[in-house]
Amino acid sequence: MTIAVEPDWWKTLFDDIYLVTDARTVRDDARTRREIDLFSRLVPVEAVHRVLDLCGGHGRHTLELKRRGCGPCTVLDYSRVLLAEGHQTATEENLPVAFIQGDARFTPLASGAFDIVLILGNSLGYLADEDADLHILQESRRLLAPGGRLLVDVMNGAAVRQNLAPNAWHEIGPDVVVCRQREIRGNRVCARELVISKARGTIRDETYGIRLYEPRQLSDLVHRAGFADIRITTDQSDLHSREDRGCMNHRLVVDARKPA
Repeated sequence: MTIAVEPDWWKTLFDDIYLVTDARTVRDDARTRREIDLFSRLVPVEAVHRVLDLCGGHGRHTLELKRRGCGPCTVLDYSRVLLAEGHQTATEENLPVAFIQGDARFTPLASGAFDIVLILGNSLGYLADEDADLHILQESRRLLAPGGRLLVDVMNGAAVRQNLAPNAWHEIGPDVVVCRQREIRGNRVCARELVISKARGTIRDETYGIRLYEPRQLSDLVHRAGFADIRITTDQSDLHSREDRGCMNHRLVVDARKPA
């Protein structure tokens, strides 16, 4: 069976249901701290740095950076639901973070306004346009000050091709079951996600597709976007899980610098 995916799936999938179905990743504070530990070793973040969390969702990484004393932080994402969630958390914890709704390919932000741009949590590869990710990286370069740093965290395409199971499911509490059917088609992994309440029936039946990148491909893309000093990290054993977390089980991290 071929999984049909609408090209604009990313405009609606990231809602309050997503915060439930993916809570074991995106609401796992211990996991977020481990991720920030790793990312900060690759690109140290200091109090003077201006940080942009691009495609940052509800800002879980940025909020953790602010808890550690990071300087001015901005989260930009397309989902108003996720931005509202992040804003609420920031307000409750008295963490000054700007949350902005927008498209990562053409943001309303000023050129050279940031010292570090983060694209984390597998936030590249959503759009059907072959050049969309290049445009996002080029926009990241525009937003960085000369010498600024870029950090990208995506699934490791080579590992996904080797290890991805076609079917997976997990339960959330006593009522909700999340079932995913997955297939690799060309350079994309496509999935159908069925979320079922034992008491109320089907909550969600949606599909999505994400582009697969292997280390050399992503490095080449970052280079095409105008970055230099590109480094690739594929060994993040401290982030691996014994659970089937699909595309997030094996990660590929690239950091680079905007030429001065």
